[in-house]
Amino acid sequence: MPRMKTTSGAPDAFVRPDASRTGIATESPGEFPYTRGIQPTMYRGRPWTMRQYAGFGTAAESNARYRFLLAQGVSGLSVAFDLPTQMGYDSDHAMSAGEVGRVGVAIDSIEDMAQLLDGIPLDRVSTSMTINSTAIILLALYVAVARRQGVAASALSGTIQNDILKEYIARGTYIYPPRHSLRIVTDIFAWCDHELPNWNTISISGYHIREAGSTAVQEVAFTLANAIAYVEAAKAVGLDPDRLGQRLSFFFNAHNDFLEEIAKFRAARRLWAHICRDRFGMTNPRAMQLRFHAQTAGSTLTAQQPDNNIVRVTLQALAAVLGGVQSLHCNGRDEAMALPTEEAATIALRTQQIIASESGVANTVDPVGGAWAIEQRTADIEAAARELIESIDATGGTLAAIESGRIQRQVQDAAYQTQQAIDRGDQIIVGVNQYQTDDPATIDLLRIDPEGERRQAAAVAAVRSSRDATAWRASIDAVESAARDGSNLMPRVLAAVEARSTLGEIADALRRVFGEYRDNNL
Repeated sequence: MPRMKTTSGAPDAFVRPDASRTGIATESPGEFPYTRGIQPTMYRGRPWTMRQYAGFGTAAESNARYRFLLAQGVSGLSVAFDLPTQMGYDSDHAMSAGEVGRVGVAIDSIEDMAQLLDGIPLDRVSTSMTINSTAIILLALYVAVARRQGVAASALSGTIQNDILKEYIARGTYIYPPRHSLRIVTDIFAWCDHELPNWNTISISGYHIREAGSTAVQEVAFTLANAIAYVEAAKAVGLDPDRLGQRLSFFFNAHNDFLEEIAKFRAARRLWAHICRDRFGMTNPRAMQLRFHAQTAGSTLTAQQPDNNIVRVTLQALAAVLGGVQSLHCNGRDEAMALPTEEAATIALRTQQIIASESGVANTVDPVGGAWAIEQRTADIEAAARELIESIDATGGTLAAIESGRIQRQVQDAAYQTQQAIDRGDQIIVGVNQYQTDDPATIDLLRIDPEGERRQAAAVAAVRSSRDATAWRASIDAVESAARDGSNLMPRVLAAVEARSTLGEIADALRRVFGEYRDNNL
């Protein structure tokens, strides 16, 4: 059989002579529609970025974990925020009680962000921040701290999730009604287009949709439907899709079905390239390339026999690599029970390093290309996802489908069907519904200091008492005024955090204008 060549001249995959009739991708890696990867040489030219998602307790505690991970060989930070930070409440708010620092780090003010990033060279480290409804505030805090460090905004690189639509579908950490939230997203797009040229302004997430119970097809379809809504909103405010497209990134789940997951990533890349070209008229090749981060599937981890999770994570991570990932996080073996310990985080990082350095899969560009099972599944997932997107379009588009609860119900139905299959034993979960043992798990778990919440509440109170009250009041008024008159919010929010306004105060200023969203479909 003939062999395809990479641009380096090395063979990378066998392709059937009749590929055009079998659905096998015939383009080379790095060529439209990028089924086989967005770079001609993929990991032979540059390995994927190895991130470890981390954040807990106070900024000082999380900073210590980041320094540890960087010393272990992590090439990019990935910040987890606690629920009050995600929902726009300060740590001393009544709604925050019992949640401060529990599932991520608590960030209330510029002083917390400065502590979180202390000693970390922001001009040399790429940072991903998983934050959505308060994304504009956290991005402003990051830029403000960089200014304190003397780092120009143009030197900053990283990603802010900023994907509010999937919050209505899958997670629930929204604050404002969808259309107001979308306005905040496009304000970030517009400001970063001029001020943060190396920053990815959104990470459009299928990860959380899959964690909520969707199928692989739904994960692709609903993620790309959300992406369509973002590009349409950006166009409506005058942004150029060819420029915007270069700053879009995606975030997918690496789940259990090994071959399906590889095919899913290939299908998403191909489908998005065609959407960009055929729907939005994009011509810039980089704008049409679906660049994605993946995280192994937290929902597949089990508290029973937790060491089994190391095997699950390894297979999921390998599927992401074979699927052409640009950035990857591996979950810790203990995350069905708690946030990961340093030991668990190290094992997770070593998993990536072993795949990259010892397995040999990074030495071949698209090693699965041409495999009949992969190519057929890729075509099937692409076709089914395209059909779902067309059905969303036919009923008024993504926003209408979210507001009516249509997308949410489809995800809930898929989750219910999966749970039924597990309960019946049709879907085997090793250690849970087959191959059980009576031995209890004996691994150490991370314990959050119960005094951390009190210290964090005291810290935010100290910020309020020590700032310039006149400058603070003017900054909050400016945020509220911008929300009312439609001017870009980002400069006002940046000025507010530099005036030491707290996250909750800025979120409340927007609440007074936009209101809060209540999902009537629940």
